[in-house]
Amino acid sequence: MVLSVAHLGPAGTYTEWAATRCAEWLSQQFSQSCVLQPHTSIARTLQGVADHGADFAVVPVENSIEGSVTVTLDMLWQLDQLQIQRTLILPIAHALISYAPTLDQVTEICSHPQALAQCQVWTETHVPQANCLALDSTTAALSSLAQHPQRGVIASHRAADLYHLPVLAYPINDYPDNCTRFWVVSLDPSTQGTHTSLAFSLHSNAPGALLWPLQILADRHINLSRIESRPTKRSLGDYHFFLDLEGDLDQAPVQTAVQALGEATKVLKVFGSYAVI
Repeated sequence: MVLSVAHLGPAGTYTEWAATRCAEWLSQQFSQSCVLQPHTSIARTLQGVADHGADFAVVPVENSIEGSVTVTLDMLWQLDQLQIQRTLILPIAHALISYAPTLDQVTEICSHPQALAQCQVWTETHVPQANCLALDSTTAALSSLAQHPQRGVIASHRAADLYHLPVLAYPINDYPDNCTRFWVVSLDPSTQGTHTSLAFSLHSNAPGALLWPLQILADRHINLSRIESRPTKRSLGDYHFFLDLEGDLDQAPVQTAVQALGEATKVLKVFGSYAVI
């Protein structure tokens, strides 16, 4: 049996690199070969697993510079049958890939919105004349780059090597300690690991409404490694809250906390427990 791993493509994206790492781990864990399955968006990547079109998906969830990848969180809320199996963290170092001989001849820069934001100061300083164009992935414009000699693409040095393209500048990210956290998700239950992720909505927008579920965790000495809100898209000021807990679902304190959270919240969704690859 061959395991399929969905990811944001095409070849050369950071997510494909993460999917390659995931495939290596899966091959070791299950003694089965893996095949990568590229998709045109993060939403379609996750939907592919939900529809049984792929066994696993690898998606970015958080960047150390730009914060959360909101489409991942929003899709996970919608596709709550998906469970997080593992997480992995990769360093991110961006390159400006271009056929332009010098920086002052670059008139347009293309990349994924996250990559553009992570290099904003550098681009404004070194190529202020260039217009920035957001695309679905960091490598979406690489296959046609030769037809646009004044265009630059922000992607990885690995992508430049894969497509045999010239690197005009490297590294160009604004902060050297740039890294991205990825989730590996599937439809399989996941109850063991170092962390557990969940999300909930509140019964009402009232004083102390958020304090109650957080106090449940504090009373059991469960530490949070992340908490953030996302709009429900129903009305202004109405939010879902996403939390990462230290501990897994097989531990009694986490089990009792989840049970209590079910009463303290309007909707509770548990996305599984997992460890770092």
